[in-house]
Amino acid sequence: MKTFLKILLVAVILVVAIKFSPVLFVFALGGLIAATVLGAVGFSLLTALVGVLLAFAVVLAPVWVPVLIVLGLVSLFRRERSVPPPTPA
Repeated sequence: MKTFLKILLVAVILVVAIKFSPVLFVFALGGLIAATVLGAVGFSLLTALVGVLLAFAVVLAPVWVPVLIVLGLVSLFRRERSVPPPTPA
């Protein structure tokens, strides 16, 4: 008798799950559409941010390019005091 009740309970749960499956499908489809829209918005915002940063770098190029040149020249001609000169063999 106990096995019959377990089988009956599984059958009832299965029927309830089948009855609610269209509702779950609609919710899942709505969630998928929302995720797609939010992903597209996030991607477009990321693209806009990269464009703004690139434009900012191009506008400030007359400032940072000479600074990099000066820093490069300084590091090229700077002498390291802590390294002893090599001894001749």
